[in-house]
Amino acid sequence: MGTMPVGRLLFSMAVPMMVSMLFQALYNVVDSIFVAKLSQDAMNAVSLAFPLQTLCIAFSGGTGVGMNALLSRSLGEKNQAGADRAANVGLFLTLCNFALFALIGWTLAGPFFRFQTDNPQIITYGRDYVTVCIGCSVGLFFQMYNERLLQSTGRTNLSMITQIAGAATNIVLDPILIFGLLGFPRLEVAGAAIATVIGQLVGASIGFYLNLTRNPDVHLRRREIRPHAATIKEIYAVGVPSIIMQSIGSVMVFGMNKILISFTTTATAVFGVYFKLQSFLFMPVNGLNNALIPIVSFNYGARQRSRITGVIHFALVLSAAIMAVGTVVFLAIPGPLLRLFDADAAVLAEGISALRLIALSFVCAGVSVILCAALQALGAANSSLVVSLLRQLVLLFPLALLLGALRPSLVWLAFLLSEGAACLTALLLYRRTARGRLAGMEE
Repeated sequence: MGTMPVGRLLFSMAVPMMVSMLFQALYNVVDSIFVAKLSQDAMNAVSLAFPLQTLCIAFSGGTGVGMNALLSRSLGEKNQAGADRAANVGLFLTLCNFALFALIGWTLAGPFFRFQTDNPQIITYGRDYVTVCIGCSVGLFFQMYNERLLQSTGRTNLSMITQIAGAATNIVLDPILIFGLLGFPRLEVAGAAIATVIGQLVGASIGFYLNLTRNPDVHLRRREIRPHAATIKEIYAVGVPSIIMQSIGSVMVFGMNKILISFTTTATAVFGVYFKLQSFLFMPVNGLNNALIPIVSFNYGARQRSRITGVIHFALVLSAAIMAVGTVVFLAIPGPLLRLFDADAAVLAEGISALRLIALSFVCAGVSVILCAALQALGAANSSLVVSLLRQLVLLFPLALLLGALRPSLVWLAFLLSEGAACLTALLLYRRTARGRLAGMEE
């Protein structure tokens, strides 16, 4: 973390994380593909559950990011006691987060779907899916915790193993439990949820084993898994903005669906397909983001300015390159991409131009994501939050309403305009933060 050339270090940490994040994206997409074979109502139920699943990931991931930053900084400062405390308090917070979402899953699944639809079949399917997926989300929270612990000490190849094992288990079990193959009962949408939970438990179990046996940089002790006010404050100084930033995605999906359906129901279908497609593009960038935070945090603690700026600049180049490739793909073959989800003629007619317009915003989005990670790692989490709010809410919603009112087909231009403005803001905030926080450090 403190001596390897930054390009090689980032690449060695980011590639396993990118693979890991791609497999994370498979959970919801694979569930959607299989349940779509049951009925459109089943597909809609899983899609409507997505915001709650995103909130789970936001709380688990945000807590992990805060723990990650504190732990890496402590290791950079040669503060082993602080690193161990961050890991053990992080485990306590993971237990608390799971308890909160288990309560939500078991008590609010029905009301959550009744608020969104009056279709009784969707409500039934959705309640079955959320009660299991959210109510029994212990595997999700502990898998994320163990991944972040491995990542914070540079063992990203081991964190990748946990994610691949969990996703592979889910992919194998989905058709078996949904359709009742190999002598198992036909559980339909509930089967997809059970397959997801089992996959997450497999990943969590492997993660615990690897941390206990292959991660000597941190020490988990039962008596230390308890609250510690100062550590919790430090974890959530970074974690809360990260939770909010990740939760914004749920609000954005909900809000855009409300806006788009006011223009045309086809636009809502197009947006649903786009959101699943873009997850495969943004997940590698998010993996790069997750690799960047512990590297910058470690070297910020060690006061190594050249390594901090070097790794941030390298990450910006990689992210822009990934998103540029995504732009080319979306511009070149939007039709085949839409047909992966059995798009009908109406969705194809509107979706092809929509995907091409949105694709123009990808490079700006990739730059913003990396700069947000850099701001978090440098202790400027509030600046990072400002950029995320601009990207996904503050600018996007009013622009979508205005452009859609002028001409419905222009609504997709809101993504390009909001991402461009947010990217410029991110560059200005990062420049100001770097000047102030890196002053006086060694080159």
